Amino acid sequence: MRPVLALAILLTWSVAANGETTTWELRGDRWIQVNRPTTTTAPTDEPMLDIAQRLIVAGNGKAGAKTAIEWLLRKSKDAPGRDRALMLVAEGYFLDGKRVDSFFYLDELMDEHPESPLYQRALQLQYDIADAFLNGYKRVFLYWATLDATDEGVDMLYRIQQRSPGSLLAEKALLRTADFYYTNSDYDFAADAYSAYMKSYPRSPLIPQVRLRRAYATLAQFRGARYDATPLIDARAQLVELTSAYPDIAQDEGLVDLVRRVDDTFAQKIYRQADFYRRTNEPAAAIYNYRFLIATFPNTPEARKAVQWLKTFSPQLLAAKAPRRSSGYTPPTQADLEAH
Repeated sequence: MRPVLALAILLTWSVAANGETTTWELRGDRWIQVNRPTTTTAPTDEPMLDIAQRLIVAGNGKAGAKTAIEWLLRKSKDAPGRDRALMLVAEGYFLDGKRVDSFFYLDELMDEHPESPLYQRALQLQYDIADAFLNGYKRVFLYWATLDATDEGVDMLYRIQQRSPGSLLAEKALLRTADFYYTNSDYDFAADAYSAYMKSYPRSPLIPQVRLRRAYATLAQFRGARYDATPLIDARAQLVELTSAYPDIAQDEGLVDLVRRVDDTFAQKIYRQADFYRRTNEPAAAIYNYRFLIATFPNTPEARKAVQWLKTFSPQLLAAKAPRRSSGYTPPTQADLEAH
C-alpha cells in the first residue's frame, strides 16, 4: 500500500475513533487548528428527515421544509443529522419560492457545521439563489412574487466570497457580480469589480475577456467632450495594453479602430478647450492647446482647424512661452464650457 493512501486511511480511522474532525480557522493573521465534534458524517436513522427528503424529491417543498423544521424543534443543537435537517429546510424553501429564507438556513448550516459534507452543496445552492435574483427572480410579498431582489443577490454573492475566499465558487461569484453590473449599465461598479477579479485571480484563463470588459466599462463612463476626460484616458491606456498583449482579441474586437475613435474624441475635447480660451480672451492658453492638439493628433480635422486658428494670432503671442499651471492656467470647467 502506498504511504499516502495508508496515511489517509489512518487519519480517517483516527477521526472516527476520537469523534472529532480537525479543521483550520483563520483568527487574526494566523491559521489555528481546531478539533470539532463530528456530528454530521456518521450515518443516522431519522425517519422524519427521510420523510422530508421524499416530500422534497416529489416537489412538495413546503411540506418537506415543515417536516424538517419539526425535527429541528425536537432535537438539541448538537444532535447528529442537524446539518442534514437544515439542508432539507433550505431545499424545501427553495422549491417553495422562499429563496431568502432558504439562504439564511444555508448560512446557519455553514456557521454551525463548517465540517459538514453538505457545506459545498449549501454554498452552491446559495450561489444559485443569488444568480436567480440577478436574473430577475422576484421576492414574494403577500403571496405575490413582485419585489425586485437584485440588491439582495449582489449581497449574497459578496457573502459567498467572504465565506470561501480563493475558492472556485468565490471566483465565480465575483465574476458574476461584475457581469451583472456591466449588463445593468452600472459601469463604474463593473470596472471596479473586474479590477478586483484581475487582482484576486491573475492566472485565470478568463483574464483576457475580463480585461476587455473592464476597458469597455471604463470607456462607457465617459460622458462626452464637455466632461471629465479621466475615464477616456484610463480606457485608452487599457485598450492599448490589450492590443499589445492579445493581438487576436484586438483584431476580433476592432480595438485599433476603437483607439482611433478615442483619439478623435480627445482631439475634439482639446479643440473645444482651446476654442473656449480663444473666445474668453486667454490667447496664451488657446495657443498652448492648439499646439498640443496639432502635436498629439496631427491627422484629425480638429488639428487642421487648429493650424488655421494659430494663423490669426500675432507673432508676439506665438513667440511667448506656454502658460504654466502655477501662473493661473487651468483647464475650463464644465460650467465654463456650457456658459460659452
